[in-house]
Amino acid sequence: MIEKEYVEKVMKHKHALIFVGGIATAIVGKKILESKTVKDACTQGMATVMAAKKDAEECFQDMKDNAEDIVVDANSEVKKEIYVEDKE
Repeated sequence: MIEKEYVEKVMKHKHALIFVGGIATAIVGKKILESKTVKDACTQGMATVMAAKKDAEECFQDMKDNAEDIVVDANSEVKKEIYVEDKE
């Protein structure tokens, strides 16, 4: 019976509890975000992402350069075939 009374009292004030819970979450969240450990972890994570992005951009540029070389080589072979002169 005590549990039911307790639940009823809590339910009467649920909006106040939700409000207090929101404030507590904001305070804890702020403390977590200001934590040096969290900042260091986020900085390390960001550095890892930036390094991966740089590697991906370099890989993409290499593929683009190779593709352009293939196109240039293919076009030069076609031109050689068209402008070949007979030595007869």
